[in-house]
Amino acid sequence: MTKTKLRIFSYEPNPRIFKSTITARICDIPIEVRGAKPKELKNWLWDFDARPMNEDDLKDQKKHIQEAKAGYQGELYKTEAFLSAHPYGTVPAAFSPDGAIGVFESNSIMRAVARLDKSNSGLYGHDPYSASRIDGFLDTALLFARESQVYLLALMADKLNEKVYYDTERALTNWLSGIESALTNNDFICGDALTLADICFCCELLLLQSEYQWSESITEIGGNLLSSTEIEVRFPRSLNHYKKLSERTDFAPDIKNHQAKIKSGQKIYD
Repeated sequence: MTKTKLRIFSYEPNPRIFKSTITARICDIPIEVRGAKPKELKNWLWDFDARPMNEDDLKDQKKHIQEAKAGYQGELYKTEAFLSAHPYGTVPAAFSPDGAIGVFESNSIMRAVARLDKSNSGLYGHDPYSASRIDGFLDTALLFARESQVYLLALMADKLNEKVYYDTERALTNWLSGIESALTNNDFICGDALTLADICFCCELLLLQSEYQWSESITEIGGNLLSSTEIEVRFPRSLNHYKKLSERTDFAPDIKNHQAKIKSGQKIYD
């Protein structure tokens, strides 16, 4: 039996975790993902050994009750070991195989998987300079990711307003302007080969497409779907790159399945 190199606990489905599952698939790194829909995680024990709890378990774990934050409401059950490994107490939460070391934030978790690669795939570059260039794109993506998270949480809570919408639109424009420029003379964001920058780009854009579930709320404030109209008109190279990545056999198991759920109109996180 192949030993898991990394365990991830998160709500599911989570396009930001796809960054790690795609990387693991390319590098042939065995990882494990545990989780459930966001509303179900209130009945889970947040721990290296994360698991759903029954009513008796919930009573036994009262000492681990923590006030929910970052998109959750009410109370959650987080062990001391979980909070020690994950000081911010959020998901996605990754762990070393023995549970001793926590890795948080989706880009960092993806990097951890890439660092385990022994196949010389080049996903994280081949030298300090190419790796640092990849880091630059990953760090810039975080600026957009912060706004897109606020945007999607507002949609989920039926609290979208014009400020949130236009802040996200501006962040999307800033982010994609660099991607569009990078793709002018290259097949991939960092040159002629696939890297973590491409994986991150694809997954962040996929997450933004979740807005389709709340298109009426967006129309009500006079907005348009950011993940379609905005990109198709202003950033054609970026959209084409996204489509090509989505069709790759190492991306498709995660990306195409999630795209199908979005297009079907089902409420993914209910």
